[in-house]
Amino acid sequence: MRILQPDQAVLDHVAAAEATIVGRTIDWAEINSGSRNTDGLNAVLDILDAQGRRLPAEVIRIPTQGSTTVGDDGAVQAVAHADALRITARASAPIQVVLTGHYDTVFPADSRFQSVTTRSDGALNGPGVADMKGGISVMLAALDAFETHPDRANLGWTVLLSPDEEIGSPASAPLLAELGAAGHVGMTYEPALADGTMAGARKGSGNYHLIVTGRAAHAGRAFHEGANAIAGAAIIAAALHALNGRREGVTVNVAKISGGGALNVVADNAVVRFNVRVPDAQSAAWITDAVAEIVAAPPFEGLTLDLHGGMTRAPKPMDASQTALFEAVRATGALLGQPIAWTPSGGVCEGNNLHAAGLPNIDTLGVRGGDIHSDQEFAWPDSFVERAQLSALILCKLATGEIDAHELKRLRLETM
Repeated sequence: MRILQPDQAVLDHVAAAEATIVGRTIDWAEINSGSRNTDGLNAVLDILDAQGRRLPAEVIRIPTQGSTTVGDDGAVQAVAHADALRITARASAPIQVVLTGHYDTVFPADSRFQSVTTRSDGALNGPGVADMKGGISVMLAALDAFETHPDRANLGWTVLLSPDEEIGSPASAPLLAELGAAGHVGMTYEPALADGTMAGARKGSGNYHLIVTGRAAHAGRAFHEGANAIAGAAIIAAALHALNGRREGVTVNVAKISGGGALNVVADNAVVRFNVRVPDAQSAAWITDAVAEIVAAPPFEGLTLDLHGGMTRAPKPMDASQTALFEAVRATGALLGQPIAWTPSGGVCEGNNLHAAGLPNIDTLGVRGGDIHSDQEFAWPDSFVERAQLSALILCKLATGEIDAHELKRLRLETM
C-alpha cells in the first residue's frame, strides 16, 4: 500500500480540522455524563446528534432496553437508560464498517472531577478526554474527511454511540450484536496507551450480584433464632476468592459486601458483588460452573441465595481475523510514520461484543492517553489528528480494497 493523492487529500482534511477536533472534546468533557446521570447523558446526546447531522448520513436515536440492578438492601430494581445514537451512510454498499463508541463516563454527577485543564507537560487532564469523548471526536473527524474520498461509494458505515458501556452495556448489547453480525470490519474508539500501543487479545468479563437473605433476631436474647446473612456472605466470598489460581488466566474479584444493620441485630440481608475475568470460552464455562456450584446451597441453615448477573462480555482472542486486521492496521500506520504495536488486555469493551457477533475489529483507535477512570485521566493533544488520520486512511484502504474487508469477515466466520 501507499498513500495516493486522494488519500492525501483526506489526510489534509483531517489536519485542517485539528482545532475543532481537540476543542469540541474539551467542551464535551466538561458536561458530566456519568452512566447514571440522565440529564448529563441527554445533554451530550443532543450535541452528538447535532454533530452527526453535519455528516451526509441518516441520524436516528434508538431507545435502549431497560435493565435491572440490585440495591445494597437486596431489592431488585428496574433501570432505564438513555438512547443510543445511530448514524448511517450507504447501508447498501458492498463493504460495511461498524464504528462504535460510548458517551457515558465513570464519573457520577456529584464527582469533583468536572473540568478540563492543561498539565505542565501539555497533556489534557479531564473526565472523558481519553475515555472516550476524545475518541468520539476522532471518529467523527475521520468520517467527515473520508466522505471527500472518490471511492467512498464502495463503503458504507454505521456509527453506534451508546450510553452504558462503562456499566457493561446492559442496554446497548443487543444493538452491538445486531451490527456486529451485519458488518465486515469494526472500529471502536477506546483510548490507546500513551505510546499508541493498542489492545490485542482481551479477556471476557462477568458481573455478578448474589443476594443473601437470612433471618433477623436480637443478637443477645435470641441469637440462635437468627440466620446471619453477612456471615453467610463472608463464607461465600471466601469460597469465590479461593477460585483464584485454580485455572490459568481466570480471576475472581469480590468487590463489595453490603447489608446488615445494627450491632445488636442478626443481619437478615447481604449482597455479594463480584467480577470474573476469563481468557477463553472454555474458561468462561469453567467459572460459570464453579460459581453455580458455590451458590447451589447456602453455607448454613436459614439462608436463601439468589444469584443475578453472569458473563456480560465474551473473550476476544487473537484469532486469524484479528491477526490479519492488526497486520493491515500496522501497515496503514507505517504509511503515516506511526508504529503500531499491540498487547493483551484484561480489560473489556464493545470490541468484545462485536467480535462475539462475528465482527473482526480494532477497539483502541481512540486518542493516546492514560490514567482513565481516575481524576488523573489524560490525553495527548497531538494524538487527536494522528489517530483521526489513521482511522481515515484505514477507511480509504478498505474502500479501495487494499484492505480486504470480505476476507477479514470470512476468516472471522470460520472460527465461530
